[in-house]
Amino acid sequence: MNGLTETQAEEKLAEYGENVLAQTKPPGPLRIFFGQFKDAMVLILLAATGISALLGEWTDAVTIIVIVLLNAILGFVQEYKTEKTLEALRNMTAPTARVYRDGRLQEIPASRLVPGDCIAIEAGDCVPADCLLTTANRIYANESVLTGEAEPVPKQSGSMRLDLTGMHRPYLLYAGTAVTRGSGTATVTATGKSTQMGQISGMLSDIERTETPLQKRLGELGKVLALICIGVCVAVFAAGVLRGEPIFDMLMTGISIAIAAIPEGLPATVTIALALAVSRMMKHKALVNRLHSVETLGCTSVICSDKTGTITENRMTVTTICTAEKDFSVTGSAMRRDGAILESGMHVNPKSVKPLEQLLQCAVLCNNGEISSDEPTDTRNRGTLAGAGSWTAVGDPTETALLAAAAKGGISDKTLSGFRRIAEEPFDSDTRCMTVVVRNGGEQIGYAKGAADVMLRKCGFVLMEHGVVPLTPALQKKILAQTEVLSDQALRVLAFAEKHSVKGLSDCESGMVFLGITGMLDPPRAEAKDAIRTCAAASVRTVMITGDHKKTAAAIAKQAGLLRGGEVVTGDELDLMSDAELDRRLPKISVFARVNPSHKLRLVRAFKRSGNIVTMTGDGVNDAPAIKEADVGVAMGESGTDVAKQAADVILMDDNLATLVKAVEQGRCIYANIRKFVRYLLSCNIGEVITMFLGILMGMPVVLLPVQLLLVNLATDGLPAIALGLEPPDADAMKRPPRKPDESFFADGLLGKIVWRGILIGLCTLASFSTAMRFGADLPEARTAALLTLVASQLIHVFECKSEHGTIFSVRYFSNWKLIGAVLISAALMAATVWLPQAQVIFGTAPLFGNVLWQALAFSFAVPVISSIIGTVTASNRRK
Repeated sequence: MNGLTETQAEEKLAEYGENVLAQTKPPGPLRIFFGQFKDAMVLILLAATGISALLGEWTDAVTIIVIVLLNAILGFVQEYKTEKTLEALRNMTAPTARVYRDGRLQEIPASRLVPGDCIAIEAGDCVPADCLLTTANRIYANESVLTGEAEPVPKQSGSMRLDLTGMHRPYLLYAGTAVTRGSGTATVTATGKSTQMGQISGMLSDIERTETPLQKRLGELGKVLALICIGVCVAVFAAGVLRGEPIFDMLMTGISIAIAAIPEGLPATVTIALALAVSRMMKHKALVNRLHSVETLGCTSVICSDKTGTITENRMTVTTICTAEKDFSVTGSAMRRDGAILESGMHVNPKSVKPLEQLLQCAVLCNNGEISSDEPTDTRNRGTLAGAGSWTAVGDPTETALLAAAAKGGISDKTLSGFRRIAEEPFDSDTRCMTVVVRNGGEQIGYAKGAADVMLRKCGFVLMEHGVVPLTPALQKKILAQTEVLSDQALRVLAFAEKHSVKGLSDCESGMVFLGITGMLDPPRAEAKDAIRTCAAASVRTVMITGDHKKTAAAIAKQAGLLRGGEVVTGDELDLMSDAELDRRLPKISVFARVNPSHKLRLVRAFKRSGNIVTMTGDGVNDAPAIKEADVGVAMGESGTDVAKQAADVILMDDNLATLVKAVEQGRCIYANIRKFVRYLLSCNIGEVITMFLGILMGMPVVLLPVQLLLVNLATDGLPAIALGLEPPDADAMKRPPRKPDESFFADGLLGKIVWRGILIGLCTLASFSTAMRFGADLPEARTAALLTLVASQLIHVFECKSEHGTIFSVRYFSNWKLIGAVLISAALMAATVWLPQAQVIFGTAPLFGNVLWQALAFSFAVPVISSIIGTVTASNRRK
């Protein structure tokens, strides 16, 4: 117990390094900021800025660079806030270890541990490093963060001659796992990156980030816009030269119009829309690490979900109680106080069923766990822990589950306060039972719980409702049959017995009275079942990937609604499959059991290889590599490990799978909204290009001044486009299948709608300009009329963009009040531009009155009316 000296510890610390996992250095503020300039659209805008500056259009250049900087600042603020939130999550707990140094036990930061240190371990500790147990007093450890198995495993002492590498060693404790029972001492064998957790964490560095579907589509959009700009420049240049215009003038004019074709506000609008979606998701307890991951969630086609803590509660729960004569069910999750004990669907008072009462009494008295609650107790069961709310549990999950089941029946340590324990034989992996002797008044009673076969060997009698009867071979066969039925349902079975008037523990080895059995499991979360159903309706496939046993995984999958005729495959079976065979069988498999981290990684890659957009959820270290490899990695905020959180794109702060479904809906909504405002912005810009291009071809004066085009692009286009990004999800958003990964951004005829509407806007704007000139208006008035027609037709068009299939006559105008406010602000800006003298000087406008004003407005309304009539007729013909 002397342990290392401080000098030895310092030398080893210098040799092996600190006991911390390899962490990717978080990006600094400058790296985050300059990372915002990689987007294709932003690069096009930067090019436009340079060209504008070369042409001497400093107003345009300054304005565009301000927009680019605004977009970068918005993205930077969102990502920087997320990084700080993650840092706070990492610093919420500072692990410590109790270590022997210089012959005395002291508490030090776990990061200072080194191989060779001797540490003390007891129930409730988080194991600070991989270590070999040198003394073990009935130690059990929960290794679910590494293996996915919810049930604690027994541990025993070992020696340094044994294999100290690999998983599932009964004499090793692993870093990051939790000691649920017992105490002992251990020698540290590996720290930091050399631990099992560290090795899994190291797998993350081999996985590269890929572009999200939205980034790919925006890149595609950037290429389309670049081609449009080049095409416009060439067309204007060629047309002007053919008409005999000076070559240099036509080149400059073509470049100017090409710049006008770029929707300057688009990158900022996308960023703002994503940032606002992230804020909405945060209110629903979902923290987004990467902005573009919001949209990627919307096209998820497969969710690979861990079982423990994600689909299940990661808390053992008693679901069944069987006496020799009756079967009872226990409702409610483990730590919820609102459950009850039922027989054939009817509530049962255990005091009216003697065997049930005695079994629950044994479950409380032969128990070292604790449950408590600060909430008021149920007045119908005064003094018990039953009622609404939740319990706080301390101790082994199996024991706290038994306490919760008893409390639901009105029996707890408070109702049994007259009983005093005087002796205990703790649960042991060899004896497979626990025995206590308690004193109640002047009588001593022995209580025991354990494996059914062990308990039956200790019993000579059975408690029936009418009294105690001998344990006959027929009764024993019936009890064993009950046990087998529960085991086949993947329930963990425990049996209970009692014996009155005992003198000590030795009297409990025979002649005990058998009380009954309980069946328990780590149950599916109620909200997880609903989430899985919602995903199924949205054609999103959910697959369970777990390290737990095959039978347990299949039972949980069936209860959660996952196993609908699908296959269950183990990791060993997976090892025997080639990639080709796995790809062929993948659509038929619903559950993968007994898998390790490399299996999970292989499965995520297989689903991606099959053309799926994959979301991987999990909370353990064993999930982290697959979380990072997936298109969207999702970690649990409460139960998740730091390694899993660092690898994830999204963190569910409430560990609720239903939150993920809301995030998927937000993802679908944001992509639909991006299509809406891209449709709006491009239609408007095409309208501007058509106006300018045809005006030049027809020999007209310049229809709109550059500063007027800039006003349209920024002031009157920007606000409505941002408001379109706030459209609520469609009612059927989660009833449609996800879009295909290779689907074009302009799918479903979007490009045709954009071009058609842009042509109409351009023609009507030109018509307004020409008509104003015919009404005797001077050039500033005609330009103002054209500007008013262009802006007003766009502000009407924004309402059409609310629906891809509706028209101006069928859209829901009042479903988004922010859009109405944005349109009113843009309209007010336009009115100020036309009728405010100071604005007239800046923008080269003139006040409009009489016929010129009314014809400009008439042409504005002509655009949506013509478009809607044509759209209605087309849709009617299609239905026929």
